[in-house]
Amino acid sequence: MPAGNYNITAEQGSTFTRVLTWRDANDALINLTGYTARMQVRTDYASSATALSLTTANGQITLGGALGTITLLVSATDMSAVSAGSYVYDLEMVNGSTVTRLVQGTFTVNAEVTR
Repeated sequence: MPAGNYNITAEQGSTFTRVLTWRDANDALINLTGYTARMQVRTDYASSATALSLTTANGQITLGGALGTITLLVSATDMSAVSAGSYVYDLEMVNGSTVTRLVQGTFTVNAEVTR
């Protein structure tokens, strides 16, 4: 199954959080027990530099086991360090040697006015 497309807008200097739920073709929840996840945000697909790198290992992605939830969390401090603009991202789910690109799209950061 190809990755879903989901465009994200975040605010520079504000805590970013998003909860996604992974379901199969029959709308049943996917049990994420044993999975890890990783997500990178870059200026473009060819860029070697990341603007953000979220993983289950660094605590910026939390998986909800049998509930199928994927919680993304970036602190306000980390979001302050991201320049306003348009980026690309994808989110991969890893189970053993199987990697599934779950979702991809644009990641837009709106500029902060109040500092």
